[in-house]
Amino acid sequence: MQLTRRLSTVFLAAAAAAGFMSAAQAQTTMRISISVAQNSHQGVAIDTFAREVEKRTAGRYKIQTFYSGALGGERESIEAVQLGTQELTFTSTGPVPNFVPSARILDIPFLFRDKAHARAVLDGQIGQDMLKEFEPKGFKALAWGENGVRHMTNSKRSVNAPDDLKGLKMRTMENPVHVAAYKGFGIVTTPMAFPEVFTALQQGTVDGQENPLSVIMAAKFDQVQKHLSLTGHVYSPAIFLMSKGAFDKLSAADKTAFLEAAKEGAKVGRARVDEDDSKGVAELRSKGMTVIENVDKSKFIAALAPVNAEFEKQFGKANIDKIRAVK
Repeated sequence: MQLTRRLSTVFLAAAAAAGFMSAAQAQTTMRISISVAQNSHQGVAIDTFAREVEKRTAGRYKIQTFYSGALGGERESIEAVQLGTQELTFTSTGPVPNFVPSARILDIPFLFRDKAHARAVLDGQIGQDMLKEFEPKGFKALAWGENGVRHMTNSKRSVNAPDDLKGLKMRTMENPVHVAAYKGFGIVTTPMAFPEVFTALQQGTVDGQENPLSVIMAAKFDQVQKHLSLTGHVYSPAIFLMSKGAFDKLSAADKTAFLEAAKEGAKVGRARVDEDDSKGVAELRSKGMTVIENVDKSKFIAALAPVNAEFEKQFGKANIDKIRAVK
């Protein structure tokens, strides 16, 4: 009897240990990164995504979140996801054309009327078809998110018209469409990874930069920039990217869980962009920035006429018109 009890105790202990080991093995940890702070539109997007993945997979997948370029700038993170050394990233489309050239069309200045138009394009057929173009390049594009509408800041002077931009040294994203357009304004363009921007502005390496209000606030650029002009010159999408290899290993149910979690993250991120846009000007003024709100956008559009003619040759006028026509 005693031997039987002892054997059953050993058996139960072994079973419990095996159960613990299988539970430990069952949880897979993945990483996702952003280049801006946690308290930002991108931060709430990835935090929501991480929570939703864990919830929808009953804790079998845990997403570790990294902020403020802790795993590198956007381009480095995209490269890591493409190589499969990092599972996920949430990034603006700034460096994306270096990996998926067809995405360049989204970065044309003044392409979208407003955020509602851009969201309709990305959530509709055009945007959903473009997500598929990431797959041959080693990515699974889970969902479009949002970075916001970009505006210009600098430390030298107020910008009311395109002529005011001439000669300013401006940090730009590592994006060929942006660089071409800003040269059209007479800007001295300086492509640079985001984690380097604050120091470059602080040290005067560059005079200014351009970003959505959400990013300007999250990065505390008011500490190193005096002038803000609401040029609204580019709508900046963001995107949840996953290593295609990592995605392909998921079960069908888990693939759906990741896709749905990304949509939830995108929705929360967009809501934060709207909130930041509604309060951003007042907040940045209270921190000492001079804000030019009523910029004559028609002058900026006219200044880009030669560059836009080049974009029409590159992307096809019909493709650009198709985006502009979305209601």
